[in-house]
Parts: sequence; C-alpha cells; structure tokens
Amino acid sequence: MSTYILRRLLTMIPTLIGVSLIVFFSVRMVPGDIVLVLSGTRSDITDEQRAQLRRNLGLDDPAAVQYVKWAGDVLQGDLGKSLKTQRSIVGDIKARLPVTIELAILAALVGLLIGIPAGIVAALRHGTRTELAAQGVALFGLSVPDFWLGTMMLLVASRYFGWYPGAQYVSFFQDPGKNLSIFILPAIAVGVSLSASLMRMTRSALLDVMGSGYIVTARSKGLREAVVLRRHAFRNALIPIITVIGLQLGYLLGGVVIVETVFNLPGVGRYTVQAIADRDYPVIQATILMITLIVLLISLAVDLLYAYVDPRIKYGSAGH
Repeated sequence: MSTYILRRLLTMIPTLIGVSLIVFFSVRMVPGDIVLVLSGTRSDITDEQRAQLRRNLGLDDPAAVQYVKWAGDVLQGDLGKSLKTQRSIVGDIKARLPVTIELAILAALVGLLIGIPAGIVAALRHGTRTELAAQGVALFGLSVPDFWLGTMMLLVASRYFGWYPGAQYVSFFQDPGKNLSIFILPAIAVGVSLSASLMRMTRSALLDVMGSGYIVTARSKGLREAVVLRRHAFRNALIPIITVIGLQLGYLLGGVVIVETVFNLPGVGRYTVQAIADRDYPVIQATILMITLIVLLISLAVDLLYAYVDPRIKYGSAGH
C-alpha cells in the first residue's frame, strides 16, 4: 500500500508541472496586464512610467525567465506576493481557504442527503412514476448552472420572503447560526448538481446488483428487504458511487468560483476571479495550482477508499 501511495504521489509531479506551464503562459496571452489595470485611463501616467512599473514588478523579463523564477520560489514553499496588494499569497489563501472548504463540504452534504436516498427510492420503484419523477428532477439538476440557480434562489428569498443572507462573512466558530444562514443558499445551489449525479449513479448501481445471485440467495434465506439492501446490495454498489463523489468533490472546489462571487463569499474562488480581472498573475497561478493539488489528493483518497469498502481490492502489486 505504501508503495502504491508513493507511486501515485510521484505521478502527481508531472501533472502539477503541466498545469503550472499551461496556466503560467496562458494567462499572459490575455491582452493587457496589471500595469494597464492599475493605471486605467489615467492620462497623468506616461508610457515611461508604465514601463518602469513593469520592470519593478518583473514583468519585462522573458516569460520563460519569469516561469523559472516563479517555479523556483514555489519549490521553496513561496507562492509570492500579489502584484496588486503586495500581500503574501500564502496568507491570503490561508484566510480564504476555510470559506471554500466549508462551502464544498456543505454542498457535498446536500448532495449526499438528497442524491443517495433519491437514487435508492428510484431503484426500488423501478418502472414506476416515482422513478420517472426522480429522473426528471435529476435531469433538471444536471442541466441548470449552479450560479443561475443560486441567483434565482437569492432573488426569490429576498423578494418574496424578505430574507437575504448576511453580506458580511461570519466564521462558524464565531456564530454558527449566522454562518450557516450565509452558506445555506450557496450550498444548495452547488449541491443540487451533485445530488443529481449521485441519484443517477446510485439508481444505476443498485439496479445492476439487485438482480445478482447473492441478492437472490439473501432473499431466499428470509432476510428482510431492508437488511438485503443495506448489507448486500448497497455495499456492493458503493464503488461507482464513491467514484462519482470523488469526481464531484473535485468539481465542487472549482465550481464554487462563480457561486462565491454571486453570494459575496470571501473564498478562494472569488479571490481567483478578482485576480483574473486584475491580471494578477501570481495569484492566478497559485490558486489554480493549489486547487489542482487538492483534486489530485482527493483522487488518491478515493482510490484508497475503494480498498476499505471492498477488501478484494489490493494495491501495491505490479498490476496496480
């Protein structure tokens, strides 16, 4: 197992290098830079002053030289400073990451609490109107963008119920009630898509195993349907469900970008969006690289969870 984990960690290195190269050079292909953003339409700033500012920020060096310098700093644990605020990017991410993680966790809980029970019901009511209705709801959840759904919920809540989540972020440890009231709508907006995917996968996985020989044997022994479902059917259907959860958790971390902006949440997603608007290259590079690393680690955790759920799965041999 340890050999497998080490090998997986080593395979992350070329992925991270590839992502860093793509992000680093692609953001510099966008017209304009932070010097133009900062100076705007001010007529009192000359071209010479803009050129001097670029030299001060290190933007006048060839892109390849800039990449080597930046990559060398990253390898030493230094993500650099924001070109706009001159604050440490590590410090900004530490302050904002808990917001994004909390939103992702709450959205995942929404998805799990809705998607898995709905998938079980759809499988048990196969061929009925209940299954048809569940599939219709799932299709809606997969089709509607989370930022649009969040905007509509925000509009309905404020206009028809006179309720609007607090504009000022409050930590869960400071005021749990206020914190959850801020996150409830964005968590639902992001979690609906996850619940739809989970419902469809849970239904399909259960239908695949419900007709298996060991399910028929368990029923012939007189076991109650709830016991057959819990001990035999659902456990053997967990592998594809876990796969969807792992893939969707990675999506959640990237998908909360727009939702954080819609709900004015000070998370990493909103931080990245603002950095893109400002052409703040070091912030864009650092946040995307961090999200990529988290997604890769989630993928590794999901693979390790397979072995826990199904003891027949073994890692560490040459074939795995």
